[in-house]
Amino acid sequence: MKAVYDALYYDLTLKTVGLGLGALLIVAHLLILLKRDSTQAWLKALPRNEGLGMWILAIDFAWCFLVWSEMDLGEFINIKKSVQVGLVIGFLGFGFYVREFLAVRAIGLFLILLACPVLNAAFLQPPVTRLLLVFLAYAWIIKGMFYVGMPYLMRDGIDWVLTTPSRLKMAAMAGLVYGMAVLICAVLFY
Repeated sequence: MKAVYDALYYDLTLKTVGLGLGALLIVAHLLILLKRDSTQAWLKALPRNEGLGMWILAIDFAWCFLVWSEMDLGEFINIKKSVQVGLVIGFLGFGFYVREFLAVRAIGLFLILLACPVLNAAFLQPPVTRLLLVFLAYAWIIKGMFYVGMPYLMRDGIDWVLTTPSRLKMAAMAGLVYGMAVLICAVLFY
């Protein structure tokens, strides 16, 4: 587990993160543009998709457990086992008793967890273009907090984007352009 923790929080370079996120953004937004009908149906059903929510929540739990188990806790080392037990109880309680918008809440937690490795990779790096990744990470943190606390906002946002085909196309184009900017900066400057 230590190797996975080190790979996520110490070994990721700005170039690796930029290439990976740029490619991911491009592929995801190209799929939205090319398979508009199927992605619209999938996006519409996403907030109440309990199966996907449980899978993402399991990933979130494993990630939280990994972080708590491997990070330097300093003076909090005495409560390490108690928090690990609390994480297991929290995962089970959240998964079985918070079924309303489970996928949205799990995605929100995932976005918050995902921001830390991105910010670590960009920390004190010289190119100014690293701020593309920093901006994205902070946007994930803010969205993640709102998705966990007010999950209906994702449903409402999806409904707003899907209201007209032009909105979906514009949103997908914006994501595609952002992904290309990140990828180009990763190749040229990171």
